[in-house]
Amino acid sequence: MMTRCKLNVAACVSAAAIACGSGEDEPAAAGPPRTQATVTFVYVASTSIDRAVAEQFAACVEGAGRTHIHPSWVGFSRVDMMDAGDRWTITFADVPVGTRERIRVSDPNVCAENPTGAATRNVFANGVRLTDVVDTPGSGIEPGLAFAVGEDGTVSP
Repeated sequence: MMTRCKLNVAACVSAAAIACGSGEDEPAAAGPPRTQATVTFVYVASTSIDRAVAEQFAACVEGAGRTHIHPSWVGFSRVDMMDAGDRWTITFADVPVGTRERIRVSDPNVCAENPTGAATRNVFANGVRLTDVVDTPGSGIEPGLAFAVGEDGTVSP
């Protein structure tokens, strides 16, 4: 009877060691892949309207209104950007991961260069300058910028 009891204790100790692992750090189980990332857009441009542009391109300046962004993942809806002194900013926490997205920044001061005020320079996403100029819907086809974002928030222009 004693031998059988010793075997049962040995089996229980072995089972407990297996269930608890080796005691070494094991990698944490990976969670599901992220489908959205946070992206901060910065548009480096004057935050006050140039009077000369407003006089010469009044209809465009009025149409553009306050500097804003049109993101593709919200159907190109208008979202006003925040005045940050010498730049405009906005952060989105719902940018789709792993797909090519587009934005259009509309700035009344750009009316001298583009008849709809669409800006294609000095736009950054998570610190990365956006350079891929693409078509976006608006008042007809308007220029915008394309990018992709990874699960970790890394932006590819």
